[in-house]
Amino acid sequence: MITVTQADEIIQSQTVHYGFEEVGYALALGRVLAENIVADRDLPPFDRATVDGIAIDFSAYNEGLHSFKIKAIQAAGEPPVAVAAKDECIEIMTGAALDNSVNTVIRYEDIEIANGVATIKDIGIKKGQNIHLRGKDKKQGDQIANADRIITPSLLGLLASVGKTKILVKQLPRIIIISTGDEMVTAEETPTPYQLRRSNGIVIKSVLEKYNIKAELLHLNDAAELIKKELTRCLNDYDVLLMSGGVSMGKFDYVPQALDALGVEKLFHKVQQRPGKPFWFGSYKKQKPVFAFPGNPVSVFMCLHRYFIPWLNASLGIPTLPQYAVLQSDISFTPALQYFVQVQLRSDTDGRLMAKVLETNGSGDFSHLAETDAFMELPLDKNAFKKGGVYRVWRF
Repeated sequence: MITVTQADEIIQSQTVHYGFEEVGYALALGRVLAENIVADRDLPPFDRATVDGIAIDFSAYNEGLHSFKIKAIQAAGEPPVAVAAKDECIEIMTGAALDNSVNTVIRYEDIEIANGVATIKDIGIKKGQNIHLRGKDKKQGDQIANADRIITPSLLGLLASVGKTKILVKQLPRIIIISTGDEMVTAEETPTPYQLRRSNGIVIKSVLEKYNIKAELLHLNDAAELIKKELTRCLNDYDVLLMSGGVSMGKFDYVPQALDALGVEKLFHKVQQRPGKPFWFGSYKKQKPVFAFPGNPVSVFMCLHRYFIPWLNASLGIPTLPQYAVLQSDISFTPALQYFVQVQLRSDTDGRLMAKVLETNGSGDFSHLAETDAFMELPLDKNAFKKGGVYRVWRF
């Protein structure tokens, strides 16, 4: 049995790069950007008014002129209108382009308009006010987004603004989610008093949806030859296998033997942790990882977020920063295992992330997952943890 740190190192040594593909920007949300993006023109591409009002030549105001004849009204998107005389102004709308003959914009709130003449109220005016200058944000050719980041709604808007309609993104792995167990029935069925409805598959699939991964679902009963046959097909057709159940020491836990018979290299089996101690991990032909989680729902959820998601982020080149929280109560744990406790996360008035431990009934008690936000990882080297201690958390 290995430690959590050792398991993590082994898994991270098995990351895989799946290449690139080009997608339309309407399909890029949530994908991982695989290219640096540059501005195709200055941002903004012209001097633009940031308020509704009038545009003037500041030198006229500076010389004592406070009333201006309105030459034209200009909306956003129209060609800029020039003034021919110092006592002229342009009535201009937010976002409209400014001609070189004007260089200051005064808000409607600061003027009075009567008989086609705009008079500036008795306020201070500064040259260049209320103008967003051309290229102030970015110059043509400037880099506006780095590769290796998830495409968010704000980034998607930026891509659209520079005309990037075809985007190079990281290729996603083909994943199949396999659950096992004769005692498991579909959510639509009515179980016997001794059966359970399946939930692990839909939970994993839902988590992967956040990455735009459309994983397949498969359930196998506890039959050795059936498991071996289906795993043969899955190893050929998919890049990653995510399994739940069938990896413990029971007489019907056929998964480890089937994987071994098919040539999947076992890299470890059993980790000094709770939940998820029977976790099995291996690799097929050094390019197809197999994550075989224990069947208990909390074990699956913890192992998925503690091991698989970091592996996926690393494979896709997504940088991740560890998060830590302050334990809000004393807690003790006797077995010599690394303990992952379910916690509710809240920020206090000092901005610290606080973790409230939620009492549960072990790895089979998944009823509390919906009430919590993360697992707090408590280290292996001690079994008593005091209020105020700071430990890493794994959000879900």
